[in-house]
Amino acid sequence: MSEKSKTLWNPMVHPGVPGSHSTLEIVKGDGNYVQNREGQWLVDGVGGLWNVNVGHNRTEVKDAIKAQLDELEYFQIFDGVTHPRVKELSDLIIEMTKPEGMARVMYSSGGSDAVETALKISRQYWKAIGQAQRYKFISLKQGYHGVHFGGASVNGNTVFRTNYEPVLPGCVHIDAPWLYRNPWNCEDPEELGQLCAKQLEAEIIFQGPETVAAFIAEPVQGAGGVIVPPANYWPLIREVCDKYGVLLIADEVVTGFGRSGSMFGVRGWGVAADIQCFAKGINSGYIPLGATVVNERVAQGIESCENFSGAVMHGYTYSGHPVACAAALASLKIVQDEDLPGNAAVQGADLLTKLQSSLGDFPSVGEVRGKGLMVAIDLVTDKKSRTPVDPMSGFANQIAAVALREGVIARPVGTKIIISPPLTIGTEEVDKMVAALLQGFTEVDR
Repeated sequence: MSEKSKTLWNPMVHPGVPGSHSTLEIVKGDGNYVQNREGQWLVDGVGGLWNVNVGHNRTEVKDAIKAQLDELEYFQIFDGVTHPRVKELSDLIIEMTKPEGMARVMYSSGGSDAVETALKISRQYWKAIGQAQRYKFISLKQGYHGVHFGGASVNGNTVFRTNYEPVLPGCVHIDAPWLYRNPWNCEDPEELGQLCAKQLEAEIIFQGPETVAAFIAEPVQGAGGVIVPPANYWPLIREVCDKYGVLLIADEVVTGFGRSGSMFGVRGWGVAADIQCFAKGINSGYIPLGATVVNERVAQGIESCENFSGAVMHGYTYSGHPVACAAALASLKIVQDEDLPGNAAVQGADLLTKLQSSLGDFPSVGEVRGKGLMVAIDLVTDKKSRTPVDPMSGFANQIAAVALREGVIARPVGTKIIISPPLTIGTEEVDKMVAALLQGFTEVDR
């Protein structure tokens, strides 16, 4: 471990906590591995941060970046300006999302930006078609939608809001489709999906359908604990949104481009959203990039507006950055050519089965769940009551520390340990992750 920088504040940690004075320093990456400062090669069990889908050090992506730097390192795309890579990437994204009926793309620098864009565009859509009173957002408890004020307002975990409140008015939260923990104590997937859909409908009616702009959710809730919804959940949610004219926003920042085992998360349940948010896997983290895509309904509503409500007064200096777009084109070619969504489905199922078999009997393991290469180990003090461990106890961190010593990076998140490796992962790395975590629980969970 290297000394913590005295000039850096790391995200998502208390800078004054004494225990954070030493830190993991990553100096190199290759394939499914990264190397620390001490020279140890580690299985990247977190995929950077859900995002290095094609693996580290891919020649194809690096060559695309170098070629673009030689051609054009940067130019803005405001006021009708464009460049070749942003046009090519836009065409590719719309082609890839053809089953969802997507029609237009707006670019940004990351996932929080992509969500902010979606929230603003959804409000603008209703103003453009003469229903300006539709401004409210409904989202899920345990949901995560980034760190901007809009995203923080619809986040379903208060730790991301408390220090920055008050946040946006008009944001309400309903229960997540969580089989392991839900207010109905329901363990039947079909029934839970129906209960959640009925709750959404009831909330829309309570708020007044004429005031609700959109419902936003992750296809699989990531940071909230890899909460995989029942199979009927998304089709029922789509029906409710259609019934009341509410826009459906799918936050695909984590699930987009293969991580959940299908190219897009909602596609895995045969559902098309009105707006989708992308980042992370769009170019595997090589250069920061986000994108928000809208379907024909939203596009036409804004484009056909004959007054200023149709002017999209939103964008970023680095929207459609040429180098980021070049990296995305190269990365998405790998995703398609190597069928990384398919590999995520196969390797994810293998990882989930092996973890459930190896860890299921430990007293602190309440549940091991996942979809594709999104897996969470839910940590409890009592299996029967499903009481979570104290997130401040450091229990998850202790297990992750043993796994790190054994050559695997796992992500401790309070009451859970999350695994999200590159989509190029193979059986060898799966077995290493399982063995390292088994050792962690063996030493810590006594």
